[in-house]
Amino acid sequence: MAGDAVVLTVPGPHGEREVRISSPGRVLFPEVGITKLDLARYLIEVGDAFVRANGDRPVSLQRFPDGIEGEEFFSKNPPRGVPDYVRSVMVVYPSKRTHPQLVIDEPAAAVWAAQMNTIVFHPWPSRAEDSDNPDQLRIDLDPQPGTSFGDAVGPALELRSVLAEAGLDAFIKTSGNRGLHVFAPIEPAHEFLDVRHAVIAAARELERRMPDRVTTSWWKEERGEKIFVDFNQANRDRTMAGAYSPRALPHAPVATPITWDELEHVDPAQFTVLTVPQRLRDTGDPWQSFGERPGRIDVLLSWWARDLDSGLGELPFPPDYPKMPGEPPRVQPSRAKKE
Repeated sequence: MAGDAVVLTVPGPHGEREVRISSPGRVLFPEVGITKLDLARYLIEVGDAFVRANGDRPVSLQRFPDGIEGEEFFSKNPPRGVPDYVRSVMVVYPSKRTHPQLVIDEPAAAVWAAQMNTIVFHPWPSRAEDSDNPDQLRIDLDPQPGTSFGDAVGPALELRSVLAEAGLDAFIKTSGNRGLHVFAPIEPAHEFLDVRHAVIAAARELERRMPDRVTTSWWKEERGEKIFVDFNQANRDRTMAGAYSPRALPHAPVATPITWDELEHVDPAQFTVLTVPQRLRDTGDPWQSFGERPGRIDVLLSWWARDLDSGLGELPFPPDYPKMPGEPPRVQPSRAKKE
């Protein structure tokens, strides 16, 4: 009902905005009792860090009209009623079609997205005005069944060394679930396929160094109890939950930037919508300096070329992608053997 609405005042770079939150008492996270209004207030509290990490990028909104236990959908094109301070930008999808996607430029835009029942924010690794050329290299370390968050810590530290050898300055955050996300700022000098190849080169180097703990196998039946380096998250229109974005899990976790010194001691379950604002006030933003020293992927691309020369070719693309040059057959190995 309209009478139930609450109007929040949201500070930002262009002054204060008034954002209306309807149904503020709607419970989004039943286990911990977090409401739609609580989520909106969270985004105000972390607003500056959230926009610094996710702003000026095409963003997909993962929306839950009835909370995390109800139906969900991804919203990529601007929904009706977009305020005049929330812009959009045209992007190209793998199918080659173009479409507008929302861009968050200030905290009020994120709070408005919460009003539209957004819980998870998925920003592109490229800037709005140059969406074809990523300015972030992203690597997802995904624990497989039989492994845990703790099993990803050693590979993350070794991956930092791999990227440093390639001339890149790595940053890390929890995924908000069981894994870790390693990011490196890069110059937007290469398109998505090149950045994907750079990620594969880094992943293969990590796998060579830790063959018993890390895998680049796309097919689940071949991964075993290892940490999967998900290279396909580097593709166009593939995104990860942004820094400071909540995740749609019962305890309301947040994908949280951490320092490398913290990595071996953190419990990612402690980073939630209820705790992260105070953490920011106490420790500051570990990604405050992200992007100040962007690197280049030339070294990683030279490793990719070296691996090609030694017989290591392209890896599978996501199943909804068009068939790509050099891609191996999209048939799981066990089925291929039977055939």
